[in-house]
Amino acid sequence: MAPPKRKTGGGRVTPKGTRPGEGQRIANPEENERGVHTSSRYTPPVTSEMREPKPWIPVLMLVLLGLGMVIIIVRNLGLVDGNWPLFIGLGCFLGGLYTATKWR
Repeated sequence: MAPPKRKTGGGRVTPKGTRPGEGQRIANPEENERGVHTSSRYTPPVTSEMREPKPWIPVLMLVLLGLGMVIIIVRNLGLVDGNWPLFIGLGCFLGGLYTATKWR
């Protein structure tokens, strides 16, 4: 036999006098003339520099990724001894991945 279902504590989720999907209509002195609640957080406007991608970012990304792969391949073929070329190649490759995150 299944255990009896527990009643969960429920209640009103939306403010009284509203319907789901309408948005909040709370009598608040901070509301503007359109009835929209003003936020205490400041959102700065987006500058044109942030909207337009810089043309050198994809070039730098591809150069760093390619250089990193070439250095790692040369190290693994045995043409260069030591571990420093591997670390430099990984650094270049990770720099290329980081640059890829900055490309819009």
